Amino acid sequence: MTVSRQDFEDAVAAYWGVKQAQKDQSAIKAAVGAGTAGSVRGGKHFDSIAALLAKFFLEAGYPRESIRIAKSQRLELPGYYRAQKQWDVVVAYENTLVAAFELKALGGPSFGNNYNNRVEEALGSAVDLRRAALADLYPGEKPWLGYFFIMQDEEGSRRPVKPAAGAFPVEDIWRGKSYQERFGIFCQRLMAEQLYDSVCYVTSSATDPKPSEPVASLDWRHFSAAINARIGYLQELGLPKPHWPHETLSRDLGQG
Repeated sequence: MTVSRQDFEDAVAAYWGVKQAQKDQSAIKAAVGAGTAGSVRGGKHFDSIAALLAKFFLEAGYPRESIRIAKSQRLELPGYYRAQKQWDVVVAYENTLVAAFELKALGGPSFGNNYNNRVEEALGSAVDLRRAALADLYPGEKPWLGYFFIMQDEEGSRRPVKPAAGAFPVEDIWRGKSYQERFGIFCQRLMAEQLYDSVCYVTSSATDPKPSEPVASLDWRHFSAAINARIGYLQELGLPKPHWPHETLSRDLGQG
């Protein structure tokens, strides 16, 4: 069992409610103790994405209690500038934060209203946790952070945005760029500054749910490779320790 490109496309389609995610996603939620889809997060849109990410770690042999995708499983992680913050997917094993994921989206019709909020959320979450790690609040291996973002693909997000006149001119890179292009620049800079270890940025819509990946370095192929690299790195360090046979995992996921 592998996490495939089709799994990814099905999960994005399920975000829009266009069709059901692959049938094993409900089994994944059950395997990690997340219960029903409604218990995962307030709106149910990202349930399929959360299950997709959990699948990587289930396959790698992480115990079910280490993989958290539901609010009831305590998704809060300690920060430095605030006591704690709730992430969307958390994989914690012994004293190591194996991975923490933010799952966010931006839709129309007024993209400008929430664009800056999404930027500030992503920055704040990463800076807060990175600083907490420096304060030894994560004593194991260095935490790994992932960011998954869906931009609604429609005319409003494709249209160039004119920067407002301010006290100082904006950087030239932003001029003539749409919200889709702006967010691509933002995500590339998140990676360049090592605020997140990997970012997946896609555009999609309910009428055409097949994801488009406007920035090659932020596509699903790179994102999944980075997750697998993190898993492989920790495996070389002996994490996780063997705890159940593959047959048990297959049964829990309804594979046999």
